[in-house]
Amino acid sequence: MSPRDSEQTRVTQLSEVEAPEPPGNASVIVIYGSELGKRLQLGTAPFSIGRSASNDLSLDEESVSRNHVRVTFDGTHHWLVDLKSTNGTFINDHPVTEHRLVDGDQIRVGRSILKFMTGKNLEAQYHEEIYRLMTVDGLTQVHNRRYFNEALEREFNRARRYERALSLIVLDLDHFKRVNDTFGHLAGDNLLRHVAMALKPKLRNGDILARTGGEEFAALLPEIDVEGARITAEKLRRIVETTELRQDEQALSCTVSVGVAGLGSEHADPEALYKAADERMYEAKHAGRNRVVG
Repeated sequence: MSPRDSEQTRVTQLSEVEAPEPPGNASVIVIYGSELGKRLQLGTAPFSIGRSASNDLSLDEESVSRNHVRVTFDGTHHWLVDLKSTNGTFINDHPVTEHRLVDGDQIRVGRSILKFMTGKNLEAQYHEEIYRLMTVDGLTQVHNRRYFNEALEREFNRARRYERALSLIVLDLDHFKRVNDTFGHLAGDNLLRHVAMALKPKLRNGDILARTGGEEFAALLPEIDVEGARITAEKLRRIVETTELRQDEQALSCTVSVGVAGLGSEHADPEALYKAADERMYEAKHAGRNRVVG
């Protein structure tokens, strides 16, 4: 073997060695829950999360066990271990008992969601995540009301200026309080997330889906007239009606009441367009729910 061949082999072997995470170069940030935006640094010592005030991160929620989960560092990686919690621990929506954390993992503890971050540019990642929290709903991962309001104003003005079509769909889950009262708020959160994940892929890339209230969503459809919006709204209604969620061995399902409005000369501002769609959503509720009006 020539010296050149030997050098190439040596480089290949080194490249396959996974670099350890530097101690202290990892954090968790709360992206949904009462401690929204809070960041805690992870070091070499065990880091505990639970309802008890003695934990490194205390989450005062009934759905969180007193000692719910622990994060440890083995010298190379951070590991998450569920401490036999009542409601379990989820990583990226999958239940886990033990899991090696990787950058970007979302940890669900009770109703709170945390994001694990590690890497060389941790401070930059943190600020990017804080910016994202200003525009994205942490539970459903669709846009939030603040982003939607800005988008509605922007698209309203654009449609007026260029005389283009613009439509708005407002959807509200039917009897959502009954789900929370019967199955608990964790089940309600899961259902909201499930509905959002079912709706989002059925819209175009240029459409804007947002969670605009507790159990209310809205979809902004640029370049779509009201007839096209009705077709889309009916498609979304059917998707929700036929989508089932498994929760503790039980099947959960729901329906939505939907209101549709297209931009017209009677809409003086973005709020008027939203109000029109919202009023038609309430008409759908009063007409028996699980229907489209508009």
